[in-house]
Amino acid sequence: MACLKILLFFLFMNISFAQKDTIFQGQHLRVGEKLESANKEFRLEFFSLDANKTHYIGIFYNLPSNMTLFPGDDRPVWVANRDNPIQYASGNTLTLDDGGNLKIFYRGDSFIMLSSYNVTSRNASATLFDNGNFVLVELNTNGSENKTLWQSFDYPTDTLLPGMKLGRNVKTGQIWSLTSWISKDVPASGSFTIGIDTNDIDQLIIWWMESVFWMSGRWGNETFVNVPRVSHYEYVNLNFVSTEDEKYVTYSVSETRTLSRYVMDTFGFIKERGAAGPFGVCFYKPSAGCVVTEESIGCSIRNDSWFKRSPNSVSGNRFRFANNNMSLFDCKRQCEKNCSCAAFATVTATRTGCDIWSNVSILNSVESDVFILADERDLVPIRNRNSTDVPSTVSLPPDLAPEPSPNSTSGSSKGTSRKWWVWLIAASGLTPFVGFFALCYFLHGKGKAKATALLLLNQTANISKKRKIDKKMSHEVQLYSLESLAIATDNFSPGNKLGEGGFGPVYKGEMPDGQEVAIKRLSTSSGQGLLEFKNEILLIAKLQHTNLVRLLGYCTQREERIIVYDYMHNKSLDFFLFDINKKELLNWDTRFRIIEGIAQGILYLHKYSRLKVIHRDLKASNILLDAEMNPKISDFGMARIFGTQESEANTKRIVGTHGYMSPEYALRGIVSTKTDVFSFGVLLLEIVSGKKNNSCYDSEHPLNLIGLAWELWREERALELIDATLIESCSRDEVMRCIHVGLLCVQDYAKDRPSMSNVVSMLMNDTKQPPPPPERPGFFIERGDQHAEISEEVVRYSINGLSISELRAR
Repeated sequence: MACLKILLFFLFMNISFAQKDTIFQGQHLRVGEKLESANKEFRLEFFSLDANKTHYIGIFYNLPSNMTLFPGDDRPVWVANRDNPIQYASGNTLTLDDGGNLKIFYRGDSFIMLSSYNVTSRNASATLFDNGNFVLVELNTNGSENKTLWQSFDYPTDTLLPGMKLGRNVKTGQIWSLTSWISKDVPASGSFTIGIDTNDIDQLIIWWMESVFWMSGRWGNETFVNVPRVSHYEYVNLNFVSTEDEKYVTYSVSETRTLSRYVMDTFGFIKERGAAGPFGVCFYKPSAGCVVTEESIGCSIRNDSWFKRSPNSVSGNRFRFANNNMSLFDCKRQCEKNCSCAAFATVTATRTGCDIWSNVSILNSVESDVFILADERDLVPIRNRNSTDVPSTVSLPPDLAPEPSPNSTSGSSKGTSRKWWVWLIAASGLTPFVGFFALCYFLHGKGKAKATALLLLNQTANISKKRKIDKKMSHEVQLYSLESLAIATDNFSPGNKLGEGGFGPVYKGEMPDGQEVAIKRLSTSSGQGLLEFKNEILLIAKLQHTNLVRLLGYCTQREERIIVYDYMHNKSLDFFLFDINKKELLNWDTRFRIIEGIAQGILYLHKYSRLKVIHRDLKASNILLDAEMNPKISDFGMARIFGTQESEANTKRIVGTHGYMSPEYALRGIVSTKTDVFSFGVLLLEIVSGKKNNSCYDSEHPLNLIGLAWELWREERALELIDATLIESCSRDEVMRCIHVGLLCVQDYAKDRPSMSNVVSMLMNDTKQPPPPPERPGFFIERGDQHAEISEEVVRYSINGLSISELRAR
């Protein structure tokens, strides 16, 4: 019986594999089976990316099926037959034959040779290791390893793992480089490659179709010149090795870092776990080392152009390239090089091949994604009123264009009336070209002249169009790529999260040049959306004041809605003001400076900015504090723009936060500058007292902070409102002045409240006459009113520097 078991064991060895991480000679890895490295870090198996039409052998991180992934964590790190896909079949196998050769068998006896060595029979094995390397070795007669015959690390595809080499062996000619996939569904070799400089310079090069696309700069001080060592890559240890035989780059990671990989993306990005890595970013805001030549661009008018994705099909003059192995990037570049190209799209379902169009018309029927050249309709104009310090146009994608104003009919009519002479000038400018086209027609024949004329006409029209765009876009906020923001936040990691509001989470980020930023990302579950997003970008880009937060840019890639601001080191006012320990850091001088700064910022919005702006959501969490504790008003998603002659308006969409909204706005939807004055009054009382307005300050009756201040004022005990931590540091005159002004600002009737100009004068004690006595405040509940109720809300405080208001249905 024992002999029978031994016989069956050896028979089984010839059919399957004895160890889960190793294939021995004569064994097969079949479809549905897999090799797993010793500690189950990696697996090797057959896979398909196109609904079981083609088969590949690949190595993957061996992740549990229920594990939450970063983008790309489930893609292979190595593909054996990337350029030789085989037809999907259950009989496909990976085999280590008797001669020690690794082969992929398909359709019976057909095979793809992965390694070709002649070794003694039954003296070879192939093992998948925990570093992701698949290694074929020759064995001694006692089973020990004799020498390495072949390894997957010597033939990388698009992915660099810790311990892999990127460079070359000078002695043997072995090259270690990464080459992009054609598309995310086709692992075949694409048009981007990264490797060591072939000119014996210690630097990395990214080539696009054999042309230099990006250079890392020389190695020195443990990094490359064009690869800054930023804080979120401290866990990566780059190493450059240069000997007589080899020159290569490798990297290692800290033990706490898992699933690390660098991937050459189809657009030339070097990605780290789905986000663009610290080098090779040459789009939107190109990084150092990017090489842009006339040869790579072709048409000079396209240097700053960009394309928008459209889900609709298009019609027009179309040209299809015969090469179906072109990536989406390749197709884009072909369009950029042709001045008459107005749109491009990939041909196949797997995003390869290329069609380009001129004279595009958008149809309603949905076909596949087409990228259309942006034109003047994609720019959002904002009228410049008597000022030249701020740009008059902000460049935004077309899906962010604001709805037409109900008061814009006159402007539109005026624009229409001008069209006849605009067309007249345009026609005059084109007259020489028309004559030239006619000459071509007679000299070169009808067909050729017609094609030449059409091409030149398209180029002329596009040049004219682009000049208009360039003029409008000469000053604009930065358009960031999603990859660059993912780099800055370490893939939006929880460790970089500063806080969260109604808009969504806010992250601290660090750009490649070391600049710290705050990155606000719209959550899919947010009650706010596109309207607030574009409103904020349009407004902050147009407003410049020392007490307003500065907008740096935005991102709308892949359905994302992200805004980038200056980072505020001291987070927001509520972080200090309502914390029993931190409020001691706010002495009276600091608080009074914050009060003054907020007042100056609101005054600018109401009176001195080119746009008359009502913020509508002033509150402690929307007042950010910089490194010197200077206040910056943030969150303009709810803001309302008024005409210079408008004083108030009605709105059906009431947004904001309980406790800060004026009575006329909360109850009747009437919004005016006095709406912000009321909110400022609440803020002022909160800063003086260190108390929240929405809390209750009477054990028997619902008395809020406004009510408490009013009661103390009437009883001539107003100084009892002051925060206990300020007793030693405050000026009693300034405190009484602030409480007085605060109560004037929160009066029930809007007409009784002072303007922000008067508020600033009273706070600075610039008025010749003392302020009038305050009247009854809004939302004040008398102590004797037993049936009154005050709506309370759970207040969420920002730990970061950018909090967002919550939408409240009425």
